[in-house]
Order: sequence, then C-alpha cells, then structure tokens
Amino acid sequence: MIQVAFDIGGTFTDFVLRDPATGAIEIWKVPTTPREPARAVLEGLAARFRHPDLRPADIGDALHATTIATNAILERKGARAALITTAGFRDVLLIGRQKRYDTNNLHIDKPKPLIPRADVFEVQERLAPNGTVLTPLDEAAADTLAAQVAIGGYDSVAVVFLHAYANPVHERLMEAALRRHLPGGSVSLSSVIAPKYREYERTSTTVANAYVAPLVRTYLDSLDRSLHALGVQAELSIMQSNGGMVTTELARTWPVRIIESGPAAGVLMCAEIGREEGCTHVMTFDMGGTTAKLGAIDDGVPAVTPSFEVDAVNYRKGSGLPLSIMAIDLLEIGAGGGSIARTGMGLIRVGPDSAGAEPGPICYNRGGTQPTITDANLILGYLNPAFFNGGAMALRRDEAAAAIAREIGAPLGLDLMQAAWGIHSVANANMERAMRIVSIERGRDPRRYALVAFGGAGPLHACRLARALEVPRVIIPRGAGVGSAIGLLVADRKVDLGLTRVTRLNEAEAAQIAPIFAELEARVTAEAQRMQPGATPVIERSASMRYAGQGFEIRVPLPAGLIEGDYAATVLADFHAAYKREYGYNDPKAPVEVSDWFVVATLPNLHAGAGLRFPATKTGSDPVTGTRLAWFPEGGGMVPTRIVDRYALTIAHRIQGPALVEERESTTVVPPGDVLSLSAAGNLIIDIRAGR
Repeated sequence: MIQVAFDIGGTFTDFVLRDPATGAIEIWKVPTTPREPARAVLEGLAARFRHPDLRPADIGDALHATTIATNAILERKGARAALITTAGFRDVLLIGRQKRYDTNNLHIDKPKPLIPRADVFEVQERLAPNGTVLTPLDEAAADTLAAQVAIGGYDSVAVVFLHAYANPVHERLMEAALRRHLPGGSVSLSSVIAPKYREYERTSTTVANAYVAPLVRTYLDSLDRSLHALGVQAELSIMQSNGGMVTTELARTWPVRIIESGPAAGVLMCAEIGREEGCTHVMTFDMGGTTAKLGAIDDGVPAVTPSFEVDAVNYRKGSGLPLSIMAIDLLEIGAGGGSIARTGMGLIRVGPDSAGAEPGPICYNRGGTQPTITDANLILGYLNPAFFNGGAMALRRDEAAAAIAREIGAPLGLDLMQAAWGIHSVANANMERAMRIVSIERGRDPRRYALVAFGGAGPLHACRLARALEVPRVIIPRGAGVGSAIGLLVADRKVDLGLTRVTRLNEAEAAQIAPIFAELEARVTAEAQRMQPGATPVIERSASMRYAGQGFEIRVPLPAGLIEGDYAATVLADFHAAYKREYGYNDPKAPVEVSDWFVVATLPNLHAGAGLRFPATKTGSDPVTGTRLAWFPEGGGMVPTRIVDRYALTIAHRIQGPALVEERESTTVVPPGDVLSLSAAGNLIIDIRAGR
C-alpha cells in the first residue's frame, strides 16, 4: 500500500508519495487555495490519479500537516467563542503577565485576546490550590448562564475555573449544563486541555483551543469526506506541534495541539538528514511562501518546549499568546517568498504580511500588485522564469521589475538592481536576527552546527545566513522544496500529557510520585491504543523542576521503570545534574520542587525502515548546463553564473560558487567562494568558505 503525505502551506501545497516496500519517492507541488485549503489537496491528488499507475484504492496511509489552526489565530478568523470563568477573574486575558516584554517602551502592543471582554462570563465558585472546594459551584446560576450562552450565538465555549488543574469537579458540572443547552456546541475545559497552573497561560491555551475547534472540526470532516469521495479509504493522520502523528479524532479533541503542525514535520526531516550526514548539531531553516521557521537539533534530538507563544511581536518573549502545550521549539517570522516589500521612513521593510497564493507575487501573474521577496529573487537572476516549480509556472519578469522600480527604487533613489538586492538583504537581515535568537541567545554556538535549509525559498537564502553566523556547512536535502511533507513520512505516532502537582521533592517518597505517573501513563496508553489497537507504546517521563522559591523551572527527563525505593533520590540527582549543565552551578543542599509532570507515549513508525529512495540521478552528463547573469555584490553586480542541474550531480563533482543549482521544487544559491558537492546520501553539501 502506498503512503501519501501532504502539507498545506500559505503559497503551495506539497505532496510526497512513498512505496514502503521499496522506499521509492515521488514529489510535486500545486498552488494552495486559501479560501478552501482542502481543494488544493483534492485537485493535486485527482491529477495524480489520472495516471494509470496509481489508483485511490492503492493509498494505505494518508499523512497531513496543516496551518489552518495557526492561520485562524494569526488572522483572527476563528470561531465566535465565549469564556466562562470564576467570578472575579474576568480580565485574566487582558491583564496577562505583570512583566513587560519591553521594559522601557511605554507604548508596547499587548497581544490581542482571541475573545473580547464582552464575551467573558463569570460564575460563583472557588477552589483552593490543592483542589479543596472553598465555594461550591452555584449550579442554578451555571444553568442560567449556559442558557444565556446558548442564545448568544456562540460556536464554542471555553471553561476555565481557578485551580481547576487540581480538581476538575466544577468545570465538569459547568460542562454538563452547557451540554444541556448547547448539545452540538464545542466545549473546552482547562482541566482537559491544559491541566497546569499559571492562570493566564492555562486560560490562553484553553481559549485558543475553543477558538479554533469548530474551524478545525469542519475542515477535517470535509477533508475526510472529500478523500473518501475521491476513493481514498485510508485513515487520515495529522501532525501535531510535538512532532507526533495523531488520528483526526484526537486532532478534533485537541485542535490547539496542531497549531505548529507543518513546521514540526520539517524539523523531523532535518533530524533525519542530520543522521544521514553524521551531524548531531543542526540548525533548521524552513522558508516557504509566507513565513520562515527556525529551530535547532541538539545531539540528534529536536529541541522540545512544554510551552510556546503564537503571534509574538518582533520575536520578543512574552509578547505573544502563550500556549501550554508540548511543541518542537521553533521561531517563526513573517519572511517568506511572498512577503511584501515596501518603504517607510527612508528604509526598505519586508513583511510580515504576505501575498500568499492569492494573488501571490507579481511575477506569478495572478493579480499581485505589491513587490515581494520572490519578485526580487527573480530580478536578481536567482530564479529561472521558465523552470519555476519544474516549469509548471512561467514567471513574468517585466511586471515584477516595473513594480520594484516604482514601489521601492523610485522612493529611495535606487536603480532596479539595488532595489531588488535591498529587498533580498533586508529579508536576510530579518532571518539572521531570528537565527541569532535561536542559536546565540539560547546558548548555542552556530560554528558547531550545520544549517539544513528547505522549503521552496530556503535554499535561496541559506548560504547568506550561514555566512552571517559563521555556520561552516549548509545542507540542502533531497526534495528540499517539500521538506515538511517528507518529514511526515518519518514521524512516529505520539500522545503527550502533563499536569500540575506541586511536590517538594526532598520530602517526597516514591509513594507520592507513583500515583501521578500511573494516572498519566494510563491516559496516554489508552489514547495510543485508540490510534493503534493492541500496540504497546514506548513511555517517556519528564518533569518541570526548580529550587524551592524560584519562579520558573527547567525540564528534566526522568527514568522509566518501577517507581519505588530510591526513585525520588534518582530524580533529585538528575535535576541537580541538569541544572548544572544549564547554568554552570547547582546547590545540592537546597530543597527542590516539581511543578509539572509529563508523560509521552510513542508508537514507532511502522515504515521507519523503508527509507527514502528518490529517482535515480542522471549519469554521464555534465551537471553545468549553461550560465545566467545573477547578482553577487562580491563580483561587482551581475556576473555570469553557472547553472547546475541537481539531477546530474554525482559525488565526484565539486563546484565553486557562484552557482545556481536548479531542481523542480527549489533553487540553491551558492555565493562566490563557497564550494558545492553531493554527499553519498544525495544531499547537497555547501562548505562556506568566504570570510574564513
């Protein structure tokens, strides 16, 4: 049975077919249809099924990454949702955190809540931090409020009661009242979605789940029906932010967990490439049509965080909407091929808004009127107008040139090439800033890392970023233009759960820890077996720990196995060791607390051994097919640049830049001085030589 993986991006929808029996891969791209995201998937598959070698019934596994939840939040186009909370806590979303993300700025932009204050309702109830009922829920008032919400036209409701992570009894009573009056409505309980302390983060996470739930449910239901109507009977699996696949049933239950769906899949692909090339430390760079995503892989393992932010302002920590869910640690900025360039205060500005797929960059000839990064790259000679997306799209250079000259060149007194290079350089500067945050500001020395670049636009900009941060090597994977879709093929099925139980560890014995993990492991095992009946998942434990009195924690992996005897002492020793690695010192005599406990259940990929076998490269032909003028400041401007056919490269070839490597889904720019070769695994390797 054939596997199909598809990733819906802001500009293109990417497809990969794999035969698990042989590992043979086939890839292609089609323009995304923003108003109906599923339509691009169906049209792309239908076109492929018109070839007699593949029938819909041959598809045994359908894997999907989507940005639908992310876009709903970023564009504020989610459901009309209500929030029901404890009396006196109506303004948690508006107040947020006391700490300002920019201390000296008196005019900072706070994150705009997904639910306005008028849609927040209060009810009398109160729990203590340990879950003790201080004020019982007024059930009559709860029923009246549920009736009020039912006639208010809300599609979804979030219920967040104070300290519900310690005792869900009141939230469940409120849910029962809502079900009586809103039998078809979506209800999100904080005790289910994010059973952790810190009221603002828990409220924000539950509200985000409620905000996207109706949209995600409708989208997945429609996609399921449409795939079946097309003849594809395979069960659809969805990528989560944590890098694991789940069924559509679980994605409907926890839609907040698929907010970083597509970017997470790409990082998994980078980890696989790192293993192929013997690189255990990798920076990941994914640049598509709308955004650029940057992440890191340390010791062969993608960096994972128990929380992250969406819609952050200028990448500043604390400026976005916090989500308390497990996710691959990524920084996302508005810098994609479709990002719009404009002038302001005598400067070029790029993004964060994008022309997307509709109307798209001007050179797409679909009605775009504002210059973008893709338009600039075309003018600079980096893109082949006759071979974009393998020749499926013809790019219009004249229209792009006129717009850049009019919108950027004329206001700033620049000629066409200076204006185009300015757009390209500003985009690079934005991404360089983000990459410094991911690397240097988080304690990583970029000189010890390789940079794996993918996405349709990533290989165009990767070498410049590597130069700026002194990264010695750039790797462009096979099929880089559809990297996130390839990542879906190597992903495991995975379920994670966490909860808050504040425990003073130096006083705790195994008897206090065992019930916590027993509860979590029973729940994740049950969910894993819903995905794959009869399977025994691999269980991993961890905890968020701190010295008593500290405000925040570090995440510490914990040992598996029986919890008895000196287990607590082992956990303490692991914490002290992790703390010293993180900060360079520790205090073994200080009391230690655990705030949050986590368990991950993993069902290993059944096709992990199939590998990825791309079509054979051309043999016996010169990979250099000609030259084209392209802009390289090191050479004084437009210089003759060798055009390299990626499919004709062999491990015997070494090509010094400047060069442009063309393949169907992307183009790689090799600046002067850098050296290009092909690895035994088939990946492009670029040694960054300039400035060394």
